[in-house]
Amino acid sequence: MQIDTLSSVRKALILNLDSTVYGTFAEIGAGQEVARTFFQAGGASGTVAKTISAYDMEMSDALYGKEPSSRYVSKNRLLKMLKQEATELTKTLGKSIRKGTRFFVFADTVTTINFAKDKKGHGWMGVRFQIDPKGEANEVILHVRLLENTAIQQQETYGVLGTNLLYACFNHYKRPNLFLQSLMDSLLPDQLEITMIEMSGPELNYVDNRLLGVQLVKNGMAKAIIFDHSGKVQTPEEMLYKKNVLAFRGSFRPITYVGLDMIESSYSLFKRDADYDKSNTLALCEITLNNLLSEGEFSEQDFLDRVDILNGIGQNVMVSNYREYYKLVSYFSQFQIKNLRIVIGVLTLKKVLDKSYYSHLKGGVLEAFGKLFTDNMKLYVYPALQKDLENLMDSTSIPRSHDLNFIYNYLIQNRKIIDIKEVNKERLHIFSSQVLKLIHEKNPEWETMVPDYVSEQIKQKNLFGYQPVKK
Repeated sequence: MQIDTLSSVRKALILNLDSTVYGTFAEIGAGQEVARTFFQAGGASGTVAKTISAYDMEMSDALYGKEPSSRYVSKNRLLKMLKQEATELTKTLGKSIRKGTRFFVFADTVTTINFAKDKKGHGWMGVRFQIDPKGEANEVILHVRLLENTAIQQQETYGVLGTNLLYACFNHYKRPNLFLQSLMDSLLPDQLEITMIEMSGPELNYVDNRLLGVQLVKNGMAKAIIFDHSGKVQTPEEMLYKKNVLAFRGSFRPITYVGLDMIESSYSLFKRDADYDKSNTLALCEITLNNLLSEGEFSEQDFLDRVDILNGIGQNVMVSNYREYYKLVSYFSQFQIKNLRIVIGVLTLKKVLDKSYYSHLKGGVLEAFGKLFTDNMKLYVYPALQKDLENLMDSTSIPRSHDLNFIYNYLIQNRKIIDIKEVNKERLHIFSSQVLKLIHEKNPEWETMVPDYVSEQIKQKNLFGYQPVKK
């Protein structure tokens, strides 16, 4: 039976009529759209203890402290708002309020699109709330990119999203995926993108925030999600903005000596680039959603195993829903990155050159190449063994359509396609699929194909179907 989606006003009314829910709304930057929804719904006197909009910067600083980075639309600012308002709420009303009250604080800090349309809207919002009136508070925070073309549209969208969030905190906290999906009630993907979400607290400590991130991508609520080398979800704005980015696409199931050599050799190549800056360069291991769903079903544990191993060798991880490389480049370009280097195996490059992949584009392969080879992007090509297992296949020897020769040679001559020369030739025969096959066959030879740390993790945790041989 299909359940009708509740409107934001209906959700607000349900919360207003819940005599146990009581709290504060603190909103900066786009009006008080969430609080307004609750007032419009009726019965707000039973739910709203206070609303505040510290729009003036000096007033905001007086309430929540000055931001050292001068970034007021930030996670740090949101957390300060939640903490300050929660402290004031419980201090003022904690003893006088009726028993059984579940306190909450809703806060957001947002900037909408400007008049010139050259600065996009985005914001942080979060809720600190009790499920048990006598218990500790839970917390949910998220970052959103607003995609509509006017400030009024973005404000209205923000109001709906905030109401959905507060309703989900009290009604869907036991079902994380339903929680996520309900955030988009009465909204469309072209209105906003949720780039990260984090949950914590006594009723939410069972949630793995990495899985939440992947579900955002799977549900079409985000185009990509990024985890830093410690496994924490980060916003792309914070991770990528004005960075040099080195991206490696792969299955990493598991990462082999070849995968590690791709990372190390391409990084060494980038270090010789005049644009290289160690303090401002970010390496990412990127897994496509298509790869995660290659078995037909998304295996949460399999995904976490891959991320844990990559984090264990110091790598950042990105999950995206971009099958085509030119779409991946377009995604990175949103964040004003300085230089982009994408590492690609020569066998994969062969597929990229297949014109049949671009039949949906009016300009075909030429349009795809125009989007792929932006001014600041270069492809680093990792070689493979030829069939004779002696000679190497690189960008110059790859088979390709005759009518692509002119543009392809142009890209090579202008160093938009660059071969990685310094590679470990003795290990080029290794493939992840071969490692998995040997693991399932209980053939210990697989241990010679992966780094020691990876081998230890697989054996200690019985990853990727590993089973110890009984003696």
